[in-house]
Amino acid sequence: MGILNVTLDSFSDGGLYTDHESAVLHGHRMVDDGAALIDVGGESTRPGSDPVDTGIELERVVTVVRTLSASGIAVSVDTSKPEVAAAALEAGAEVVNDVTGLGDPSMRELVEMSGSGVVVMHMQGTPRDMQADPTYQDVVAEVESFLLDRSRSLIEIGVDPKRIAIDPGIGFGKTLEHNLSLLSELARISSLGHPVVLGTSRKGFLGTLTGIESPSDRDQVTAVTTALGYRAGARVFRVHDVVSSRHALEIATAISAER
Repeated sequence: MGILNVTLDSFSDGGLYTDHESAVLHGHRMVDDGAALIDVGGESTRPGSDPVDTGIELERVVTVVRTLSASGIAVSVDTSKPEVAAAALEAGAEVVNDVTGLGDPSMRELVEMSGSGVVVMHMQGTPRDMQADPTYQDVVAEVESFLLDRSRSLIEIGVDPKRIAIDPGIGFGKTLEHNLSLLSELARISSLGHPVVLGTSRKGFLGTLTGIESPSDRDQVTAVTTALGYRAGARVFRVHDVVSSRHALEIATAISAER
């Protein structure tokens, strides 16, 4: 899943793809590099970020989704707003990727009626405050319970279980220790019966562990988590740099095949 942020303030690539031409070009480039899905987002969810007006998000996202979809590229829309998700689906998106875990009942109804795929992610708090003081009694158990409950609620209203993927939300309301616990126990999340989406790309905890200050220099360490995540059962990897993670997956899948 290649990340395409058409935002001004995303933590790694904000401002790089704000015009239509550069966004579409980057989407095609990631597909050429091996991405199977392009995740288009018009609102930054970095720690401390402020919400974006619905009209602005629509303006940023819809034309990019329409152009990429029209060229045969599979697209997901990264949004928590039902209005944006609906417009993106109408423009050709196939998947809704909601960092709030479909907290808005209207989003759940939209997914059910549209027949789209959906990524249910766990986040404690909101992007603005999620890193202020994230607290858990047992982070793995609590994330596992949330993902299971929300997936069941979707199935209960008629969403096909095969259309649901789950994301533990690395870095979304988690400390370094919480992230490491989730990664070390990722097989538990993978056993819940839905494909697991892993989003570690260029995140701050990787910089904390390695001392790599610039997010754009963290692609190699991101690829390490991709390989380890695959071995733990994750099957969708949301990344900025497709090539490094694709190579990591080629090695990880070869080793798994031998086993």
